[in-house]
Amino acid sequence: MEPFVFFGGKGGVGKTTVSCAYARKCADAGVDTLVVSTDPAHSVSDVFDQQFGDTSEPVDGVDGLDALEIDPDEEVTAHLDDIRNRLSDQVSASMVNEINKQLEMAHQTPGAYESALFDRFVEVMRQSDPYDRVVFDTAPTGSTLRLLGLPEFLEDWVDRLMYKRRQSIDLFEKAAIGNNEPRRVMDGDPVLERLQDRKEFFEFAGGALRNDAAFFLVLNPDQLSVNETTRAIDDMDAEGLGVDGLIANKLTPAPDDDENGRGARYLRDRIETETDRLDQVRGSLDPPILAEIETRTREIRGDLLAEVAAELDVPVGVEEPTFV
Repeated sequence: MEPFVFFGGKGGVGKTTVSCAYARKCADAGVDTLVVSTDPAHSVSDVFDQQFGDTSEPVDGVDGLDALEIDPDEEVTAHLDDIRNRLSDQVSASMVNEINKQLEMAHQTPGAYESALFDRFVEVMRQSDPYDRVVFDTAPTGSTLRLLGLPEFLEDWVDRLMYKRRQSIDLFEKAAIGNNEPRRVMDGDPVLERLQDRKEFFEFAGGALRNDAAFFLVLNPDQLSVNETTRAIDDMDAEGLGVDGLIANKLTPAPDDDENGRGARYLRDRIETETDRLDQVRGSLDPPILAEIETRTREIRGDLLAEVAAELDVPVGVEEPTFV
């Protein structure tokens, strides 16, 4: 199994539970593991009944397992502050106020949120040396796919920006007269250096995601979740990111054979519907169902998390990375 493992799916299907259970399964097998939440709900702290922040911390009672939770709002602020500082060093004082106004407007845009979050989890991948495996509890499917689709698009975009920048500098050099000192492309132009850094960043992201990451989708046995999973598989395939398996979560437990009351009849009817949905998944989708996890009567923590971990037929052994 690849060193980076992502669990995605429609909001509310139980990604956090499955992510934490798999992370525990890896740690219990002797694999040094980090579980990372990129979901604003921050449920990883709830699962382990322990508060986590932006710096990885050991999970109490589970040797070899650390956790961290990325705060999207803080990431957007830090991301835009970094842009502000870099631009302020490269433009005239008269432009600084305009830059600040534009960045304040950008703070509330979905693009800023996704770009900041994407940067942060790629940085986690780049700094993953202390761990054998990093497990990502990703945001809901739509946001995740937009993040994962950024590398190839932005690599081309940065290439075009670099080409335009070189043209601009070349024209400036040709127009330079008198004592003007032309800036030369290879003499440390700060804009080109920044663009080159971003290009390398996105090249790393694309290579790591396509070569050293495994993707699993969590679904519930209802039609909306099945439809969302189908779309996610198609969209990820279009990005060159295959789905390695599916986790069916929140299945209804069966009543005892001798139970015939109203509740038992309801459960059997519900199970019949869920069985039809899972048969639909098996018949129409390529990724295999690797676990069928029943709904528990209480929150999945502690020993219950270990039970769920045991039900996950997802390998824990770590393959040598081919790109990172």
